[in-house]
Amino acid sequence: MRPAAKEQVQSLGGRFVELPIEAANAQDARGYATAQDDSFYSKQRELLGRVVAESDLVITAAVIPGKKSPVLVTEEMVRHMAPGSVILDIAAERGGNCELTVPGETVVRHGVTIIGRTNVASGVPYHASQMYARNITAFLLHLVKDGKLQANLADDIVRDTLLTRDGEIVNQRVREFFALPALTPASTS
Repeated sequence: MRPAAKEQVQSLGGRFVELPIEAANAQDARGYATAQDDSFYSKQRELLGRVVAESDLVITAAVIPGKKSPVLVTEEMVRHMAPGSVILDIAAERGGNCELTVPGETVVRHGVTIIGRTNVASGVPYHASQMYARNITAFLLHLVKDGKLQANLADDIVRDTLLTRDGEIVNQRVREFFALPALTPASTS
């Protein structure tokens, strides 16, 4: 759905599956996927059926931040895969994109191995730690200019990572999580 995802898959030598359906607002301003309606996911599953059946390896990674992962691969699709095929469900931590995924476990269903590993980054701790350190360093360098913290709320990075200000939860996603009302523009400046 997201153009960035296609580039990422292709940069690793994978084949990105494109389906002839339109996603409304497939990603938000930060590049994260946005949830679609049920009719979109139904059409997507219908079109994916043949592609999944013809694949020996399927890697799913559709995650909507803060929500349960959409089911893209149904049990019926798994039944049509060749025995010995593998599904790597990177979205397992949020319930999984495969209907048969068991978060944290590897299972075999209908002759297909379904890997539902959670916290995939922990499997490569050295590289994950390096990447995390680089990201934190870049983030802090972005926030601090001339030795002073720059909390400019007009900056998307600052606004979307700031959790509290003056004792008030200002991050919209955290407010939604705690069922707090949306802030008015005057209270966020």
